[in-house]
Amino acid sequence: MKLNSKTFYKNHLNEINRYFDDSDLILHIINENSDVPKIDNQCDILKINTADKKDIKTLRNEKKYKLIIVTDLFELSDDIYLFLQNLSKSLDLNGKLLITSINPKWNSLLKFFETLKLKKSTEKRNYIHPEKINNIAKSTGFELVQKNTRQIIPFSIFGLGTIMNKALEFIFSFLNIGIKTYSLFRLENNIKKEKTKSIIVPAKNEEGNLEELIVRIPKFSSKSEIIIVCGKSKDNTLKKAFQLAEQFPEKNISVYEQRTKGKAGAVFEVIDHCNGELIAILDADISVDPESLPDFFEIIENGYADFVNGTRLIYGKEKKSMRILNTVGNIFFQFIISLVIKQKLTDSLCGTKIFKKDDLGLLKKWQKSNFVKDPFGDFDLIFSAAYSGQKILEYPVHYRSRKYGSTQISRFRDGWKLLSYFLISFYKFNVSK
Repeated sequence: MKLNSKTFYKNHLNEINRYFDDSDLILHIINENSDVPKIDNQCDILKINTADKKDIKTLRNEKKYKLIIVTDLFELSDDIYLFLQNLSKSLDLNGKLLITSINPKWNSLLKFFETLKLKKSTEKRNYIHPEKINNIAKSTGFELVQKNTRQIIPFSIFGLGTIMNKALEFIFSFLNIGIKTYSLFRLENNIKKEKTKSIIVPAKNEEGNLEELIVRIPKFSSKSEIIIVCGKSKDNTLKKAFQLAEQFPEKNISVYEQRTKGKAGAVFEVIDHCNGELIAILDADISVDPESLPDFFEIIENGYADFVNGTRLIYGKEKKSMRILNTVGNIFFQFIISLVIKQKLTDSLCGTKIFKKDDLGLLKKWQKSNFVKDPFGDFDLIFSAAYSGQKILEYPVHYRSRKYGSTQISRFRDGWKLLSYFLISFYKFNVSK
């Protein structure tokens, strides 16, 4: 009697699902002898017979994929360098490669199960430490974006095993002792490609700031647009926005009246109306210099990142630009955020962020699965990017004090919302579905 792998591979398919949207072009390369069940999504499937090493070495595909997933193959290859080279040729510019394999820590125990005939025998696996994989991948143009492990108890056992597995994954999330490893690589391709741009400006009670902001947004060589979304204001923010759209036709300004509340509502109401390949969010209070936008965009256009987050905590801040309470809160939240996404960001609440429109499906997928709403929108953007394996970089900005109006943030009420949001996000990042 052999151990049933149904739960193991069901969990595996659920895990890889976080890295792509159904509209993405995906290739899943699977060991022909694996018990991977039928896959429902629209990705292309390529099954490899590991007895014929030529299949791995001479892998070719005419399509260019956004993501290639490799299941139960990498540790069986006898020419890893050539395998990675061939995979890179089937990827888009800055496409990603997800290598899933058995955690070497489990090799001895799994071999013992095979000796007792409790598990189906596999070919001899190479002992490949994750750091060694990273070094080899670098030599073929890949960079490691993130890695994790899943499944300490890979059996349902009438639901009890599933509960125990989730509990153990949550408690021991930092030890990486799961049976299955997931290493996500990004193809380094630094060919500059200029992209069209959309700039979302959430504005509430910002009548006195809007004109200066619009005037200072630089002219780009590629096609661009500005989308001003106006919340219900005590001043004439909406009227001013319409005046500016008429006054500066060359800026290609669209104006929307916000129906929901909060900055998050403003951004997500109009995000589907963006026509640019890159989307920027720029607060209307001019606390971040609009002239810095070209640098933000350039980081992605140069292929260095998928998502760029502004940070206000590198340079000195102008007097009264950030209250002491805000500064302390920001430091606390950065600590919590680092625990969740396992990346060090210095300022997640900076309002200036740039990302790819192609990745909106991943953002919506994250939001749909999270029943606690992010009151600002900043964390949905950052967490969905980190969860799906996008490369995040920071750009330092000078933080200016307001010239008009006052901050719209309710710090204490929204702080409690964020703590709940962080706890649920930590669970999602570290526990099998």
